Amino acid sequence: MFELILGLALFFSAHALSIVRPAWRVQAIDRAGEVPFKVGYSLVSILGLWLVVVGYGAARVHEPVLLYQSPVWMRHVTLLLMLPVFPLVLAAYLPGRIQRTLKHPMLIGVLLWAVAHLLANGTLADLLLFGSFLVWAVADLVSLARRQEPPVPGAPPGKWNDLIAIVAGLVLYVAFIAFVHRWLFGVAPIG
Repeated sequence: MFELILGLALFFSAHALSIVRPAWRVQAIDRAGEVPFKVGYSLVSILGLWLVVVGYGAARVHEPVLLYQSPVWMRHVTLLLMLPVFPLVLAAYLPGRIQRTLKHPMLIGVLLWAVAHLLANGTLADLLLFGSFLVWAVADLVSLARRQEPPVPGAPPGKWNDLIAIVAGLVLYVAFIAFVHRWLFGVAPIG
């Protein structure tokens, strides 16, 4: 459990800079330079994510502390909530109507992903992992109402971007349901 908590702390310390101290991030880039800042940010994020994956896996296997048991029908709700997640994440990098309408489709996708997984999973490790991402996504959405968002690198705006995001996102969704989720996490969403 220690690795999970340390990983979450590292990952979110990097990702919460813009929420908590947006001016500090700009000052750090000015002092260190954009490339060194991004390298440091990436290394902290990757280390944090690696610790999250290792810690979550270990906590699920070795220290499962059940907090609540979801009813079986909740899996259907989870599958339904997950349906738009991949298209929303892709829409963040494919400027179109989805991005213009929702403003922050990736954060909305992360929020739906976290809620869906909290509905289906009830261990302490699940609450820490998915609850942390849920709190971060909500905090970031709220903070973006008060600050200017830095541009997200992605494809140029195009009339096909929404269709590409939806079709590719649904293909990813089906792949995750069919085999990727089991391959990556050892748990089949259906079955």
